[in-house]
Amino acid sequence: MKCWKCATEIDTRERVEFRAVCPSCGWALHVCRNCRHYDPSYYNQCRETAAERVVDKERANFCDYFAPATASASPQTSASARAQLEALFKKQPG
Repeated sequence: MKCWKCATEIDTRERVEFRAVCPSCGWALHVCRNCRHYDPSYYNQCRETAAERVVDKERANFCDYFAPATASASPQTSASARAQLEALFKKQPG
């Protein structure tokens, strides 16, 4: 798993504890954004239908369905998000 905040590789051979933090950035690891069930396109942004709703997807939580994400994380900066939006709404020549 990679930390969603800084993309540091995290060894997940052992269970990710509720209070575990990233050794690089100090951000909580047991968060929705690091979970394999996290999906912004789903209801409550979670593919696990039995999980309780978690409002803040970036803060530590006690979800029993948490499973470390296998996809590589790439931290999103405000600059890269702005560039993506500008490219999306860029006026096309025509």
